[in-house]
Amino acid sequence: MRTCRTSTVGKLTVVLATLAVLAGCGGGPSPRAWAASVCGALTPWRSEISKLTSSADQQMTAQTTPAQAKENLVRLFGGAEQASETARRKVEQAGVPETDNGEAIAAGFRASLGKMRDAYGRARDTIDGLGTGEPTVFYGGVRAAVETLNKEYDASALDTSQLNSEELKQAFDEVPECR
Repeated sequence: MRTCRTSTVGKLTVVLATLAVLAGCGGGPSPRAWAASVCGALTPWRSEISKLTSSADQQMTAQTTPAQAKENLVRLFGGAEQASETARRKVEQAGVPETDNGEAIAAGFRASLGKMRDAYGRARDTIDGLGTGEPTVFYGGVRAAVETLNKEYDASALDTSQLNSEELKQAFDEVPECR
C-alpha cells in the first residue's frame, strides 16, 4: 500500500510541476485581459490627475501666500507623481499581452507612465526649491516649472504609431473597463 501511495504522490508532483512549467511558458494575458487590466490602471489615474490639475489651477489663482501656495503645489505634484507610479506598477503587473509586439507595447506603456511620474517629481522638486520671500519671483518660478512640466508631459506621451496590434486595438475598443 505504501508504494502505491508514494507512486501516486510522485505522479501528482510531476503533473503539478509540469503544469507550473507550462503555465510559465504559456505567455502573457490575452489582448482583452491585458487591455482590461491596463484600463483598470489608467482610469483611476486619469481621474486623479484631472482632480490634481484642477486643484493646481485653482491654487495658481487663489489668494494665498506664496508659502501656502508652495505647500499646496508640492503636495499636489507629489500626489500626481505617486498616482503615476501606482498606474505604472499596475500596468507592469498586467504583464505582457500575448500579441505581436506585446513586449514593446507593454514596455511603451510602462515607460510613458514612468516619464510622466518623473516629470511630476521634477516639478514638485523645483517648486519645493523656490523661495517664497518675493511673491513675483516665486510665482514666476512656479509658472516656469509648470511650463516645463507641460513640455515633459507632452513628450512622454505614448507613440502608438509604432505599436500596431489589431488585436489590442479591438480589445481596447471592446472591453468595458476602457469605455
